[in-house]
Amino acid sequence: MTERLPQIAYEDLPAHVRPLADDILKVSSAALGGPYNALLRSPDMARRCFDFLDYLRFKTSVPLRLNELAILIQARISNAQYEWWAHERIARNAGLADAVMRDLQMAQRPTQMQADERLVYDYCVQLSLNHRVPDALWQEAVDQLGEQAVIDLTVLSGTYVMVSMLLNATQVGIPGGEPEPLQVMDPISIRQRLLA
Repeated sequence: MTERLPQIAYEDLPAHVRPLADDILKVSSAALGGPYNALLRSPDMARRCFDFLDYLRFKTSVPLRLNELAILIQARISNAQYEWWAHERIARNAGLADAVMRDLQMAQRPTQMQADERLVYDYCVQLSLNHRVPDALWQEAVDQLGEQAVIDLTVLSGTYVMVSMLLNATQVGIPGGEPEPLQVMDPISIRQRLLA
């Protein structure tokens, strides 16, 4: 797979875009790569996305371990190789168990989830694949996580659908030629397996 956009170099950015690039470089493990390489081609949108992602990644009411699980769910659903690669390490450092990630990587419902992980899994999978959340699941999520966290989790899930689409459309590869972490599966298979 060949990346569709050449990597933007900091030196080539217009002066008015460099403050945004400076902000990205403070938090991005991929420098100006990953989704930022595409986003910087639309600087006004990139600024808004960056500020939005800054909240969803670093200031959200959802605990980091659960936040990263939700991001990995979107990566798996979308076959988003770069997104999985970038967030697997973060999820591990946040305390998400390797066994949970391995099952999810294989598009299987993880068998060793903690109770709050099971709730996030069910919520995100239902929302993403059925575009609805059953009343009982909604109420359980609100009761266990609180309204703000449920709203933050919902917006995070939708936002990482957008990030997945951006990465897939521009065919962002894994840095250093590392192997792709996900077996590419068709959407129907992923849906059947994750909802099982």
